[in-house]
Amino acid sequence: MNEPTQSADEGFGPDPDSGAGVLRAFGRQLKRFRVRAGMERAEFGKRLGYSVSTIAAYEQGRRVPPPEVIDQADELLDAGGVLKEMKEEVERAQFPAFFRDAARLEAEAVELHVYANQAVPGLLQTEEYARAVFGMMRPPLEEDVMAQRVAARLLRQQVFAKHPAPLVSFVIDESVLRRPIGGRGVLRGQLEQILQVGQRRTVEIQVLPLESEENAGLAGPFTLIETKEGRRIAYVEVQNVSHVHTERRLVWGLEIKYGILRAQALTPQASLAYVEKLLGEL
Repeated sequence: MNEPTQSADEGFGPDPDSGAGVLRAFGRQLKRFRVRAGMERAEFGKRLGYSVSTIAAYEQGRRVPPPEVIDQADELLDAGGVLKEMKEEVERAQFPAFFRDAARLEAEAVELHVYANQAVPGLLQTEEYARAVFGMMRPPLEEDVMAQRVAARLLRQQVFAKHPAPLVSFVIDESVLRRPIGGRGVLRGQLEQILQVGQRRTVEIQVLPLESEENAGLAGPFTLIETKEGRRIAYVEVQNVSHVHTERRLVWGLEIKYGILRAQALTPQASLAYVEKLLGEL
């Protein structure tokens, strides 16, 4: 597989398919089962622990219901598993079309290695930072779409809680950690989160200092993915175009590049100390 798709993983560029069709189809089913059960939205929302407006947003396909809500709704409305069967499609619909295959591979990975030189990687972003990144998109995203994108980005971070957890490493250019996207308060919270995630035994974070005279990653960010079947895959974004690479020659080249980047960067321990230093400068 080596298929280009339109890209905006860090919030830039058009989104040709937001998954709205899947969400609308789910919403119609949800409403049909609720009406069949003789429940008003207020009663249904109360039993699920959600407001009437939230239930309406689910039924109209404007918001993505969490997996546990879909399970509860299926049982509460005696839907016979119909709503549960749509759960995976609904979950994938949270992501823009170009990123859905990558999101699935990322969620199933046993190893992830990320190089970032434009923005903090999505797997490390705070909610405030993610909202600021998506808020920069032009033309602007609708508020509901932006909320959906932020929720999807945070959902990806559940990968850290998997058992067994994948081995994850990051090489982040120092410029990313100095750029106050969303303001200094947002950046402070983001650096604190990086420090927190960096304490995990299965995570290594390295900083490539601005003063370094060598940088093998000038061509742009990329992610290396290894699946439980041993497949090695690369995900690359350049100028709003994304590619998922499985051709061994291309993946191997990026693996070599990532190894060089890790050698050029500070060690994980020195990197966390460096992030603490940057935090102290804010």
